[in-house]
Parts: sequence; C-alpha cells; structure tokens
Amino acid sequence: MTLNTLWYSQHPLRFALIPLSKLFCAIVKMRRFAYKHDLLTRNRISVPVIIVGNITVGGTGKTPLVIWLGQFLKKQGFKPGIVSRGYGGNAKKWPQSVLNNSDPRLVGDESVLIAKHSGCPVAVAPQRIEAAQSLLDKTGCNIIISDDGLQHYALHRDIEIVVVDGIRCYGNGHCLPAGPLRESVSRLEYIDFLVVKKFKKQLLQKMGGMTTVQEFQMQNHFKPLRHVIDDSIVQLSALHNHAVHAVAGIGHPTQFFNHLREQGFKVHCHEFPDHHYYKKFDIQFDDNLPVIMTEKDAVKCRDFAKIQHWYLPIEAHLPQKFCKLLLHKIKRIKDGKSVA
Repeated sequence: MTLNTLWYSQHPLRFALIPLSKLFCAIVKMRRFAYKHDLLTRNRISVPVIIVGNITVGGTGKTPLVIWLGQFLKKQGFKPGIVSRGYGGNAKKWPQSVLNNSDPRLVGDESVLIAKHSGCPVAVAPQRIEAAQSLLDKTGCNIIISDDGLQHYALHRDIEIVVVDGIRCYGNGHCLPAGPLRESVSRLEYIDFLVVKKFKKQLLQKMGGMTTVQEFQMQNHFKPLRHVIDDSIVQLSALHNHAVHAVAGIGHPTQFFNHLREQGFKVHCHEFPDHHYYKKFDIQFDDNLPVIMTEKDAVKCRDFAKIQHWYLPIEAHLPQKFCKLLLHKIKRIKDGKSVA
C-alpha cells in the first residue's frame, strides 16, 4: 500500500493513525499561535512578501504559479525577487543565488525551473529570511515571492496564496500521518487567495463551503515538446499514436501520464519519487522509443540526455479578476508601508 492509497481513499488504516494526526495538528496550531503572538520571532523585511504554498503534501502546481506571478508582476512594473527553501539542494553554504543553468543538486530542481522561466532574481536558503535579505541587498527588488512558504512562519508575510489540486482536494481530510494535510482545512479561513488547479464542476460543492475565501481557477496549459538536449521544439501531434516512455519524479505524476494518453500516446509509465535525482540508466531503455518527461525532471537530466529525450513544459494562466484583486491588495500594502 502506498501513501497515496492511504491518504486519497477511505482506507481503514487511517483510523489507527488518527491519534497521531490530532497530535500533529495540535503542534502545528501551537506553533502558528506562537508566531502570531510574537512568542517566536517573525522576521519582517522592507518590501511586501507574497507566500505561495499549500496545506497538503505533494505537488499542487505551486511552481507554475510562482513563475506566473514573477512574470506578471514584472509586466506591472515591479521588481520581484523569488525565494525558496531549495529543497533537495545540498550546497554547503547558504543563501545561494540561482540561475537558469545552476546545478539542481546544489540549489534544488524547482528553483532552477523558476529562475529559467520567471525572469526574476532567485535565491534559496533553508531560512528564507536569509534568501530574501540577500535579494534585497544584491538586486534592489521591491517585492518578494516565497515559494512553498506557507508553514515557514519565521518570515512575515503580507499576502498568502494557497494552491489546491481540484482533483485530489484535501484527500481523506486528515492531517499527517493519517492524511495528506500539513494543516487543517480551517487554515484556509485566514488566507488571502485560494487558487484551484484543474477545477471540475462536479467538485464545486466539495470545494465550496469550507472557506469564505474566494476561489480562482488556474489553468495549466501544456506547450510544445522540447528536446532535453537543446530545447528545440516539436509538436505533440508529430508523435501522435506513438508508443513512448513517460518519466516523472513529481508529487502527482498520474495527471502527467493521463495527459499523454489523452494525446493518443501508448504510454509506458516510469514513476520516481518527488525530487528524484536521476542517473543515466533511469531514463535509458532497451528500445528506441521517445522518452517524455516533465520539465522539472529535464533540468536534472541534461548532462546525459540523448536525442530521444523530450520534456513537456506547462504554463499557468490565471483569470483577470485574480490579477485585479492581487494588484489592489499589493497597492494597499505598499501604501501602508510607505506611510509607516
């Protein structure tokens, strides 16, 4: 039995773990209370901070949203900087600046992806305040976006955006370890924006009524296939009805595999753990079939990829109403800071 089976079904084993889940939730609430009432130190910086996070374990689509936010705010005249923990990175010194050609083994795979597409300065550190201060000192950015920082209360935040997978939602509704929740669903009552990926009409009732925060649908659009080696483009239709190997080391690879099937591929699935660091033999098979992976996987495979290796980029799109409300909230925050 996998954790997904436990967390996203009504498996009876969850009952044995519920006492531990209640203890976990109690500790999380106490920690949040301590930061809220200054019993633990919250670090403030001189510019607004936007947190992008989730309340469940695993992939919900935060990275495409962070990239979209960076691009959007630049178009509006801001100078955004992006910080992250650098999950999976093993650099010996922090903070680390991230470029589009940085080694993901040092700074993490998602941060390289963000640096490649956002056009924003990116810094990573286990203590996000260090990464944020580094960007302020070196780049003169006037707004900070924190990737996956909802539970990192040591960094004060002005805006909280939570991303939810509209297909899997909140799993069985329990906190770790019985369920996938990092915090109880009631946490959503205190956020600013709830962004739902892959929203389905039949889930309106399930998603609604759990929070008074307005929900916004995020559409992830798949772009043309690109070669891992040189980023050259080919349309998916060029490989239509072709058998392919599909490689994914992400939080929820099923959606990626299903999309390839919907495009008419006969898919041989190869699932790896989230943030898996690939070896050459992981993506080489005893045939000449094309190998399609996510872009998050591709940044870790460039050094040993071959001509049959492709990746499928995705791009987030948010509704105009979300854009308008976000800008309005940022303006109010910046006006308040300038008065102070």
